[in-house]
Amino acid sequence: MTGRSKVAERAFSLAQPVIEGLGCELVDAEYKKEGSYYYLRLFVDRKGGIGIDDCEAVSRAVDPLFDKDLGVVPDYFEVSSPGLNRPLKTLKDFLRHEGEEVEVKLFAPIEESKSWTGRIRNADEDSLTIVVTEGGERLIKFPVEAISAVKRVIRF
Repeated sequence: MTGRSKVAERAFSLAQPVIEGLGCELVDAEYKKEGSYYYLRLFVDRKGGIGIDDCEAVSRAVDPLFDKDLGVVPDYFEVSSPGLNRPLKTLKDFLRHEGEEVEVKLFAPIEESKSWTGRIRNADEDSLTIVVTEGGERLIKFPVEAISAVKRVIRF
């Protein structure tokens, strides 16, 4: 993932193997100033979702590692679920949500549309394929570089 600060990238690198060892996936890390305080946040997920006990276990496992090797001391450290409506950005994200309905936004139109909704059929490093049912069921394959955003469609 791009766009992380150096501190967030360092935190991601340090925490990722520990979090994977706990059976979770580190989705993202951010280090940013809010008001006069610096926050370090880790976003953790796994198939079926995570709970507060998972967040606590991750926090307890990585906090001593950050104290020793991160190089900065944030004012606040948080571990959180990335949320139901977060953008899906990585191949792992796409594969974790295979079979689920998503909305795909594109930089430029494909078949005269920049927005598509369908179920994730498969994904690889180069493309995302969804099953679109509007106008009859069909597969549409999007090159990763053509995608501006992918979000799950949440229906209650």
